[in-house]
Amino acid sequence: MPRSCVAYLCFSAMFSGVVVPGNGFTLSSLPLRGTGPIVQRSSTVQPHGIHRLPLQTASARKEHVSVKMGLASNALTSLASVGALSMPVNPVVVLAGACILAMSVAAFLLNKPSRAYQAGENTVGKEYDAWTEEGILEYYWGEHIHLGFYNKSDIQNIKNPIKSSAVFKETKYKFIDEMYKWSGAEAGGNKPLKVLDVGCGIGGTSRYLAKKLGGDTKVTGITLSPNQVQRATELAKEKGLDNVEFKVMDALKMEFPDNTFDLVWGCESGEHMPDKYKYVEEMTRVLKPGGTLVIATWCQRETPPEFTESEKDKLKFLYEEWAHPYFISIEEYERHCKKTGKLEAISGANWVKETIHAWRHSIWVGIWDPWIVIWKGFTSKVGPWIWWKVIREIVTLERMHRAFDSGLMTYGMIRAKKQQA
Repeated sequence: MPRSCVAYLCFSAMFSGVVVPGNGFTLSSLPLRGTGPIVQRSSTVQPHGIHRLPLQTASARKEHVSVKMGLASNALTSLASVGALSMPVNPVVVLAGACILAMSVAAFLLNKPSRAYQAGENTVGKEYDAWTEEGILEYYWGEHIHLGFYNKSDIQNIKNPIKSSAVFKETKYKFIDEMYKWSGAEAGGNKPLKVLDVGCGIGGTSRYLAKKLGGDTKVTGITLSPNQVQRATELAKEKGLDNVEFKVMDALKMEFPDNTFDLVWGCESGEHMPDKYKYVEEMTRVLKPGGTLVIATWCQRETPPEFTESEKDKLKFLYEEWAHPYFISIEEYERHCKKTGKLEAISGANWVKETIHAWRHSIWVGIWDPWIVIWKGFTSKVGPWIWWKVIREIVTLERMHRAFDSGLMTYGMIRAKKQQA
């Protein structure tokens, strides 16, 4: 049933509970305020049951309009005075109508994306600034704003109220280990000494790699969000790491010289890039010959077959709710890598089975521990409005799960080596 019909039924239910008394309330029971009698006129029946009044004189038309205005005026006056009448009220009907109307409005708003990408306005950076300042994302997701890598034991603990939160964060470290292993960055026997983390968030992966690879490896993380850089730097100091740094920088216009890094790492940042080819090209430019490029990113399925109208609607919501310009397929990323003319050993993979559980797991973590959200409703700058924002996030997380589960979305892994000069 269309949402407009639902809203109409809700209004009707409330109106009937308040206005309509037991014996009924009709316009025919109202005394007329207009002057003059109502002149009954015969009508002519047209084909298909359509009635048409015969032609009238000017005085008759004037009288007819006067009567209609009298009826309308009288009806409005009577309705306005209904509140003063003693009429039976059915509170159950009123409450039910109000609840259905509220749910209908909420459903309408939740189905309307609210944070679309806007070119030239740094919508991505501003969105991450807000998330970082709120602290809710870091509280639930930890230092890593990316999906986790799940085994059977992890899946079994998703709904465990005691272990769920810890397992949720542990899977993210597993993901980094698996992504690093899959990249083949040490295939030649040498670990990378200069690493670039493109779209570093609050620096979780950068710090983890800095610690994992040791003090002789220098890791640099870049992001569009000043708040993320500030928080990432704070956490690095708290952990005593001096081989990692963070900068505010546009991934499509990086300030590094050519051939700077041994490993260029992009984990769930490509989704926000307004030019996917430029994203690949720029990472290739700053990569040393013989170095490794590895990307993990949300992708949409390859076409053909073309997207159905339903699939287009689902993708549109996912584009416009979390500031995504658009998605591309894993195969398109591979084609972009080939197009640079500088990459070889290019391959892709779909890790949807390993990562899909993170979407609903993040919801369960919030169910078992909702207190920070409740508290933020009283202490944050936006007040209780943050509760509505969190509800929107939950809806989007579930939509993401369904998109990946249906095959509309895939979890893209792309790796390549830069050709030797």
